[in-house]
Amino acid sequence: MDIDSETTSSKEDHQTKTIAVLLVGAPGSGKSTFCDKVILSASRPWVRVCQDTIASGKAGRRVQCIMSARAALKEGKSVFIDRCNLDRGQRGDFTTLSSLGAEVHAVVLDLPAKLCVARSVKRTGHEGNLQGGKAAAVVNKMLQNKDLPKLYEGYSRITFCSNENDVEEAIKMYSALGPKDTLQSGCFGQKNPDSEVQPGIMKFLKKVETPKYSTSQAKNSTSSEISADDSLCDKEPEKASSSCNDDVKGTGKNAELAEGTVADRGVSSLSNTPTLAFPSISTADFQFNIELASDIIVEKVEEYANKLGEAKLVLVDTSHGSKILSLVNLKAGRKRIDSSKFTTFVGDITKLYSEGRLHCNVIANTANWRLRPVGGGVNAAIFNAAGPELETATKERAKCLKSGSAVAVPLPSTSPLFWREGVTHVIHVLGPNMNPLRPDCLNNNYREGCKVLQDTYSALFEAFASIVKNEEKFLKGDNISGKPAESLVGKAKDHAPKSDQKVKRESTHESEKTKKFKGSQDGIESDGQGNLGSDRICGGTSKTWGLWAQALYHMAMDPGKYKNDVLEITTEVVVVNDLYPKAKRHILVVARKQGLACLADACEEDEVLLRKMHAKGLEWIQKFLLEDKSLIFRLGYHSVPSMRQLHLHVISQDFDSKHLKNNKHWNSFNSAFFRDSYDVIHEIGRKGRVTLKDNEQLLSKELCCHRCQRAQPDLLHLKAHITNCRIPFPLFLQEKWRLVRASTM
Repeated sequence: MDIDSETTSSKEDHQTKTIAVLLVGAPGSGKSTFCDKVILSASRPWVRVCQDTIASGKAGRRVQCIMSARAALKEGKSVFIDRCNLDRGQRGDFTTLSSLGAEVHAVVLDLPAKLCVARSVKRTGHEGNLQGGKAAAVVNKMLQNKDLPKLYEGYSRITFCSNENDVEEAIKMYSALGPKDTLQSGCFGQKNPDSEVQPGIMKFLKKVETPKYSTSQAKNSTSSEISADDSLCDKEPEKASSSCNDDVKGTGKNAELAEGTVADRGVSSLSNTPTLAFPSISTADFQFNIELASDIIVEKVEEYANKLGEAKLVLVDTSHGSKILSLVNLKAGRKRIDSSKFTTFVGDITKLYSEGRLHCNVIANTANWRLRPVGGGVNAAIFNAAGPELETATKERAKCLKSGSAVAVPLPSTSPLFWREGVTHVIHVLGPNMNPLRPDCLNNNYREGCKVLQDTYSALFEAFASIVKNEEKFLKGDNISGKPAESLVGKAKDHAPKSDQKVKRESTHESEKTKKFKGSQDGIESDGQGNLGSDRICGGTSKTWGLWAQALYHMAMDPGKYKNDVLEITTEVVVVNDLYPKAKRHILVVARKQGLACLADACEEDEVLLRKMHAKGLEWIQKFLLEDKSLIFRLGYHSVPSMRQLHLHVISQDFDSKHLKNNKHWNSFNSAFFRDSYDVIHEIGRKGRVTLKDNEQLLSKELCCHRCQRAQPDLLHLKAHITNCRIPFPLFLQEKWRLVRASTM
């Protein structure tokens, strides 16, 4: 390191890292109190920017808040933005503060509606005079239409507070920050990301009449009746006649509370519908003007959003401080583009699912004209992540690419991007070049450059639209078995194989069709339905498998003999229906590796295979969810299986099956005996082995509902109970994607 760089680094080390914190919450949630408590006790210099008092002690406009925040940040002070910020469009401008080098945080005060209303009604002397009876209606309507922040909007950290204890902890955390301290990035404290509206709020709303304000009332109250921060329309001077706040609509003579609706927003709503992730085109190595590029992105997204039906578009960048993301978010918010159709996301485009839990089945690559895996940036990253399969598949489609065009390439199922990330297609695009060191430079001819960039995005979205039209076909992916994908789905629709399939599986073992089968000298016992008996741990022992228990092994080793029973064959696995399913959807993903009889045999070198088995299970879940979006799945292994050859259970959580007959059947899927695939993979990665627990004790435990954990006297009562139980699943199942449903795909 040279002297100049050392000096620069030393200066940066002593500089204050500024933070801009957006406080998000309804009136009465305690935003102002939060600011006051932190400012009084913190050693870091903080400034509170409040829209209620921004104009010489009176209510002002959002742009004034932004200007004030920017001025404070430039002075090295950190900032609290004290306004409701319950709408993404209202927040969008503030995430651009990251361009000043500040970290942008959000603290969400998501307190119970009843508490916020009570505080608002009782308080006196409020800065925006939002108090008394009218406050109740405003608070309720805001909470009804709230749109909580997501990391992809451009925040480096979001802290959720759902009760007063959480708020106090957050106050302590920010109060303790010194001038050079920072906080960990990420999302913290959100209890239920899918719940945008608090439970019971609709019932609570009925207690309050929504007031309407006449012109005279509005004149008399102005900002004193409803805060310009939270409720009045935040208008630009040239657009004063139109409403732009999400909470109150101006309608000429009357200004009444808006009739908004609650929508599933952001990444959490990205399910198994076709989704395209794309980077900004030509703004990196090709040096295209970012301001102009952001205009074109928003223009083309607005043009295609409705044309694509239910499909979704996601603009991706690797940096939380990305200028292109900030600009696009801001402009998309101003145009009111539906965030369920278009979002932005911060992350690696080659690891959107594995690291960000964002499932995008199509990704765009900013390629070079030769369509070669060379250079750096997105192009090299995607080719490297997809493996040689992408290069081979690309050569079959095209030899070169001209500016303004795109080519869609289906990914083989053997590509790591396919089985690890769920990417079925890569669309190569080539935009205009403004870099004189690159071929075909336009020499700052932005008239031509903008036209080419518009054509490029049009070509990209048209290619995606073409894929969307064949959604059902491409979502089924490749299958090495050579069977038409349609026939595989037809197989999957059956709750269980037909009786003749059972005969084929067991035809070579006539003596094993009895209701109970004594496996061998080690005491294996099965009821002839693939159900568990008194198995012992198989790994590292001399366990002898009975003939019936080896049916899966024979299928895995020679699947060609069982074509009528096998749903799908790849080089690593076969997929079959469970012969005696314990739920509406119950399939097995069986490993084809020799010497891998059960989970106890798995070691560190099998981690890749386990991940592929998990990915294959997710593919089939995706197909099932196309038929019934209400289904919820778990993927996992029995600690001690009754059948030889490692197999992953993919089972829906309805447990609606005539084959669920005794306590062992239930407990084998609803106790620690059932090891979730996610946990198995990570334990193998950390320890090289999987810890297995005493199966007899687990299988004989009392029957408890898998949702509410309430004990039931017998299986008959349990089945009746689970049919009606709507209690959320336990937290340990909701964490780490142990449950798979439409909203998580």
